[in-house]
Amino acid sequence: MLSEKNIRHLEDYRQTVADEMSDALEQVNAETYQQAVDLILDCRKAGGRIHVTGIGKPAHIGGYIASLMSSTGTPCYELHGTEAVHGSSGQVVPGDVVIAISNSGETAELKATVTALKKNGAKIIGVTGNASSWLAKASDAHLLAHVSAEGGPLNRAPRASILAEVIALQGLSVLLQSVADVTPQQYVSWHPGGALGKLRDNEK
Repeated sequence: MLSEKNIRHLEDYRQTVADEMSDALEQVNAETYQQAVDLILDCRKAGGRIHVTGIGKPAHIGGYIASLMSSTGTPCYELHGTEAVHGSSGQVVPGDVVIAISNSGETAELKATVTALKKNGAKIIGVTGNASSWLAKASDAHLLAHVSAEGGPLNRAPRASILAEVIALQGLSVLLQSVADVTPQQYVSWHPGGALGKLRDNEK
């Protein structure tokens, strides 16, 4: 049986998410994304590649975003946040763009990775909840995914911040898909399995 305290925590979480996601959506606008979009388009025009990385929970977002972008017209590769300083940064060459995700923007492991990638000639798009953080300042372009609270007991586990990061990067993927002018036929060709792999009646 759930106690009153349990239920109160759930209700507090729901309200926190509602408030924080409303604020996160306010950060989704064309002006915010212009620099990041330009970096990615210039990179692709020059034959470079796009990568995404993070440490901890943001690393899991990285896998999703790499898949989402790849499936919507912008090939993207997941880069392991800590393995990068143990040889995996070899997948990144000068002129490539790396999207680096960190709520605090101060994670020590990611600092080491980003420092190595910049020395190797990569451009960095930082996604953080703190515009004054190390990562934000070290980045060539920055997307803000700020939240004031996470929600849930202790208000520490990444919850709202993860959602804000996803929203910010989904917005970037929408703009890139629009610029690429992906057709239904192209989209379906990248999704040969499942319901997504079928043209709708109005697309045939």
